[in-house]
Amino acid sequence: MLPVSTADTRIPLGDGGLSITPLGWGMWRFAGADRASAARRVAAALDIGCVLFDTADIYGFGSASGFGGAEALLGEVFKADSSLRPRMVLATKAGITPPTPYDSRAQHLIAACEASLRRLGVETIDLFQIHRPDLLAHPAEVASALDQLRATGKIREAGVSNYAASQVEALREFLPFRLASVQPEFSALSIDPLSDGVLDQAMRLKLAVLAWSPLGQGRLGDVPCSSADTRTTAVLAVLDAVAARAGVSRSAVAYAWIIAHPARPVVLIGSQDPGRIRAAADAYSVRLEREEWYRILAASRGAPMP
Repeated sequence: MLPVSTADTRIPLGDGGLSITPLGWGMWRFAGADRASAARRVAAALDIGCVLFDTADIYGFGSASGFGGAEALLGEVFKADSSLRPRMVLATKAGITPPTPYDSRAQHLIAACEASLRRLGVETIDLFQIHRPDLLAHPAEVASALDQLRATGKIREAGVSNYAASQVEALREFLPFRLASVQPEFSALSIDPLSDGVLDQAMRLKLAVLAWSPLGQGRLGDVPCSSADTRTTAVLAVLDAVAARAGVSRSAVAYAWIIAHPARPVVLIGSQDPGRIRAAADAYSVRLEREEWYRILAASRGAPMP
């Protein structure tokens, strides 16, 4: 069987002593709710050992709460209970600025970080990530902004999200410190990181891998998928077979499949339901056979392994 992670497994994040667990909580839908409901969701994530809480300034845009809504709501939760912030590694992202798609100019990133600090009501962000690469920003300028933010204590570590391996290398050339993380879309339906160099690079550079949309935008969740295509149906069948053998839910197997990779990816749970958040901990009980892991991958590939 493949190595097993638990809620006590620690994954280093950068060089400053931060570490996180294999399950984190992604907050892209954490907006538009009352503070009490928000606090219950935060509590559920903490209850199952989540350490990384991943948000972004864009989360909330397009809803009633608007740009910055998720950060502002989390700030309200912190204000009501000051004991929560020290229990988590707080991550946020910047660089998406509607109607301009991407803006990673130094002045924008610094201003965006400062605005996030105000909304969250904190003095320091543990992990500050560039949300998506800005093709018009020279990596030297991005590096300069991250260096300034770190030097002034506004952030502890820096990372990138949705960067290609080559873009990570370009940014590293100008950074005076080590990047801490990379955040790709990775699931049994989004398998590009296995072959595009992202996970290989993460292992070589000791980057924490933060896997967003681990349930394939909900297609691998426990609710029946009535409009699944042939590929998705094939993946679901294998996940369900493993779930029946292991006595867990389909989503628990989907999470365990990600965690089993030697890059030690951190699953960012996307659910906003406290019960489903707590149920994600079942991923820790899944003992995947190597053959099962490859059977899931082959179903996603739509072809046997070469």
